[in-house]
Amino acid sequence: MKLVPLGDRVVLKQLVAEETTKSGIVLPGQAKEKPQQAEVIAVGPGGMVDGKEVTMQVEVGQTVIYSKYAGTEVKLEDEEYIIVKQSDIVAIVE
Repeated sequence: MKLVPLGDRVVLKQLVAEETTKSGIVLPGQAKEKPQQAEVIAVGPGGMVDGKEVTMQVEVGQTVIYSKYAGTEVKLEDEEYIIVKQSDIVAIVE
């Protein structure tokens, strides 16, 4: 099965959270914050969205940073994905 986003939507796969801090402290499961970095899995076609022309600026395979409370979480074939609008992506990690 494959997710194909519509309009200005982007499918992201969240990167794995760090389990230790930079100073070497191991974090228990509850203390870990969800990472805001993700890999782009699929990109919608863009086009006219709410009366405005939208050009997609992200590509499959890029690592991006997205807004903390953005998107819709989806579980498909034991994999978890997040579907966000392109405007919820704040940066591309290079």
